[in-house]
Amino acid sequence: MTGCEWVIEAHGCNPAGLAHPETLNRLFTALVDGMDLHPVQPALWHQFPGSPAGGGGVTGLLLLSESHLACHTFPEFSSLCLNVFCCKPRAEYDFKAALHSILGATRISVRKLERPYSE
Repeated sequence: MTGCEWVIEAHGCNPAGLAHPETLNRLFTALVDGMDLHPVQPALWHQFPGSPAGGGGVTGLLLLSESHLACHTFPEFSSLCLNVFCCKPRAEYDFKAALHSILGATRISVRKLERPYSE
């Protein structure tokens, strides 16, 4: 048996969305619903201080019965780094569509890693 991990970078995102935990929570909700994931508690969010013109980046973590979702945002660079780890194989998910719809991302890289549990 193997797990699966997706490492995702999104660029060209709306900086305002990257600085608001509520927007990022919408992304996590879309991932949970679309991938049939099971949170064990609400997401935790930490907002970093921002400039006078806008909010700082956000780090978020959602603990799942399958493992976790984590994100780090960089509004000053219009980018987001997202990690999704599942202990069981999952059907493919359209990360690009979700990131474009919710954050306006224009360039998205998705890497899928198989995580074998034994040699």
